[in-house]
Amino acid sequence: MKIVVSAQGDNLDAPASPVFGRCPTYVFVDTDTLAFEALPNPAISEGGGAGIQAAQFVLNQGAQAVLSGNLGPNAFDVFQAAGVPCFLIAPGTLRQAVEAFKAGRLQAMGGANVAAHAGLRGGGPTGMGQSMGRGMGPVSAPPPEPAPSKETELAALHETLRGLRQQLAETMERIDKLEKGD
Repeated sequence: MKIVVSAQGDNLDAPASPVFGRCPTYVFVDTDTLAFEALPNPAISEGGGAGIQAAQFVLNQGAQAVLSGNLGPNAFDVFQAAGVPCFLIAPGTLRQAVEAFKAGRLQAMGGANVAAHAGLRGGGPTGMGQSMGRGMGPVSAPPPEPAPSKETELAALHETLRGLRQQLAETMERIDKLEKGD
């Protein structure tokens, strides 16, 4: 089975990314052989709609399941419409996420687990929806993973800050246009 993991790096020992739409890299993994391909996220710098564009990119690469720390409503809707299940991962390496998936220890997302444009501010999973189990057997929360390293946390926070700055700039531009009657 070909799955994708949102990633901070380009190999199985890289940290998983806590965000989906603006993660730096997607790592596509064959769960039978652990062969993988790392591709840069083409939507990371998009002003808006990064989640939708990233989800479409992932689907075009043939992913049959998505593993990520957070998934916004737009990306989730794209995956749900395509019948591709999404699973919540804890901080750790891509290898740990893939092994947890193979062991059936990941919780399927029944919906987005963050609000639109939320970055890292989101909450927890909302449960399991229709077709999300897909023969994985009983689904339980993943075991606790070690806390991310200082470098990993800083990288994730910098990525969130970049996204928030972009959102602020877009919001200010839209306010200006509305106030000027454009």
